[in-house]
Amino acid sequence: MLAEAQRRASSVQLRIADAITAFAGSMMFVYLHIVLFAVWMLVIEKSPWPTLTLIVSLEAIFLSTFVMIGQNRQAAFQQSKADHDYIAQQKLLEENTELTRTIHTLTQEMHARMLGNGTPSAGTSDTPR
Repeated sequence: MLAEAQRRASSVQLRIADAITAFAGSMMFVYLHIVLFAVWMLVIEKSPWPTLTLIVSLEAIFLSTFVMIGQNRQAAFQQSKADHDYIAQQKLLEENTELTRTIHTLTQEMHARMLGNGTPSAGTSDTPR
């Protein structure tokens, strides 16, 4: 996660996209648009507001692009995290499997020694570990 944060901080384009997305997702953005649209409709342009409609449409296109950029980056981050988690889980599984085998071998050796059914299995000595 730190590597992803450093990668995002190092790219000017990603920092700009982050800033725009953060602002577009805030209530300040909503309030600003309420005021701007009200002023536009009441003062700048009379109905049916063709220029305002064009501006709003263009803004929607750009904002949807920033949403998609954010979703793509989030998907890439989630995939990277999933890959890391998978590798970590595989390593833990290997360690646990090895520990289970070792415990099984030690249990068999202890069982053989305690019951006196003979000597411990091959590869072990009679000296305590």
